[in-house]
Amino acid sequence: MVTKLDKKSHDLRAKILADPDAVLEDHDVMRALINAKPESGGRKVVDLRGALVDRLETRLDKLENTHRSVIAAAYENLAGTSQIQKAVLMLLEQPRFVDFLRVLTLETPDMVAVDFARLCIETDEAEPGPVQGLDRELAEAMIVVPPGGVDAYLELGGGGVRKVALRQAAPEADAIFGEAARWVRSEALVRLDLGKRRQGLLVFGAEDPHRFGPEHGVDLLSFFGGVVERQLRHWLYPGE
Repeated sequence: MVTKLDKKSHDLRAKILADPDAVLEDHDVMRALINAKPESGGRKVVDLRGALVDRLETRLDKLENTHRSVIAAAYENLAGTSQIQKAVLMLLEQPRFVDFLRVLTLETPDMVAVDFARLCIETDEAEPGPVQGLDRELAEAMIVVPPGGVDAYLELGGGGVRKVALRQAAPEADAIFGEAARWVRSEALVRLDLGKRRQGLLVFGAEDPHRFGPEHGVDLLSFFGGVVERQLRHWLYPGE
């Protein structure tokens, strides 16, 4: 004959059925249940030990995955910091603007693990496009854009104007990367303040569509951009 549960037992049973995790996650309750002796009469007893072990194994797996992710992120950040520091030191060592430009646009990409770099400068004193008077590689890497061109490119895709933007490559990327645009799948944009309402834009392009994205940090790029804009003021607008 089945004994009718009193109201207190019924309420307790209902609470456990409604939220079994409250039992499994309470160490004191689980210890008491595991140590309890089953009543005589051959009743079936739920294997609470097995349930607890399964829960602990799941937690351990999640904890290990979290630790691996944190360690991987730390190593990636450390490597990125070292790469940026190396690039900054090389930029500061250059005796001429053309050497600075070569390091920035042609050598820095290899140091920071990207595929392309472009430097855009706003001016109304020259025709938009590659700068004349430079060798072919540098001419492709330094682009003149009309006033407002930097903000216009930053606003593509609806992301607004920010100091640093990481995104999938814009369909209009050919205006920046030229023929290389067909290989660019993601890009990092660093707006440069050149003083007196002048702006520049440093653009890194990657063939990997996941190299740059809004989920990535921007601190290192912000720092690098600050170094570049100060050097550009020194080279392009001395005495200001």
